[in-house]
Amino acid sequence: MGEKKNIDIGGLSFAWDLEKGQFSFEGEDAILFWITSAMKTLFDTIEEISGEEAASVVLETTGFRQGLVVGEYFQNMKGVTVFEAAELITNTYASAGWGKTTIKYLNPESKTLSAELKDSWEHKINVAQKKTKGGNFLPAHYAGIFTGLFGTNIWYKVIQHQIEGHECTTVEYFPSNIDITQNIHQLARRKEAQKIEHLQNIVAEKTAELKDLIKKLSSPIIPVLEGIVVVPLIGKYDEDRTEDLIVNTLNNLPKHQANYLVLDLTGLDKELTEYTASLIEKLGAAASLIGTKTILVGISADLGLVISKTHIDLSKYDCFQTLQHGIHYALAQSGRSIV
Repeated sequence: MGEKKNIDIGGLSFAWDLEKGQFSFEGEDAILFWITSAMKTLFDTIEEISGEEAASVVLETTGFRQGLVVGEYFQNMKGVTVFEAAELITNTYASAGWGKTTIKYLNPESKTLSAELKDSWEHKINVAQKKTKGGNFLPAHYAGIFTGLFGTNIWYKVIQHQIEGHECTTVEYFPSNIDITQNIHQLARRKEAQKIEHLQNIVAEKTAELKDLIKKLSSPIIPVLEGIVVVPLIGKYDEDRTEDLIVNTLNNLPKHQANYLVLDLTGLDKELTEYTASLIEKLGAAASLIGTKTILVGISADLGLVISKTHIDLSKYDCFQTLQHGIHYALAQSGRSIV
């Protein structure tokens, strides 16, 4: 215990202090992880919690911002050109196990470059994850580095991923208005749009269910006695409700062998619409065509005044104030009575 160890590899310093449990790389505290087990678990967990799309943006953002710190550090070093900084950085990363990165061309004037990444730790994690597409931490990381070195926003385009069967991952870098903040906002907007669409679908489904329920319950066909059915009219009727009620009633009158259709107007809204007004006439006329006589009940004084101001002519129907009277009348017409 208490053993200290220092070694230099490729001009880079590695040091261990076992008593303190400390590992340092180039004089800075560092940490070692197994790539295909510990680091893979970290990536898997981020994706599990955040979702694959959000995890991708998290890793891309992290890679870029870490690279920005590195790039700005080397930019502030006196006497070090962009070419020298690029070589120092790629060699340092190679010694730290980040894989081999080769800068194929670098143009400080146009602020463009091309990089080849081979056997990176991110590639090894993606292979362990059985991914078919490479990650974007390292491509974004080098975009951050050269953003810092060039002093202008640099973005990237992956030309090919090693995991797709190529010898290496090839990435092109160039000045762009695209940045990490914009990507985060786009992700937030996509998530928000997805939630809104999901809620709209739920509302549409529930509305359809509610309409179907209203259709079934708002104007039920009630067989009260042999040959007599009652249909209570409830609330306001628009074109759809009117059509549904007429079709439903006419389809069920023969089923109940109805001689009398008693329309109960008690529950009608006092503000009669044109659809409600036409509904009474259409139902009565259609029922008579299949041999069913229509009786109107539940016409209060107020409703009577409202109807009198419309074009509806109820003189051809037998009208009664209460449902009980209407049913007794229908029975009497059939030669029957309630004992």
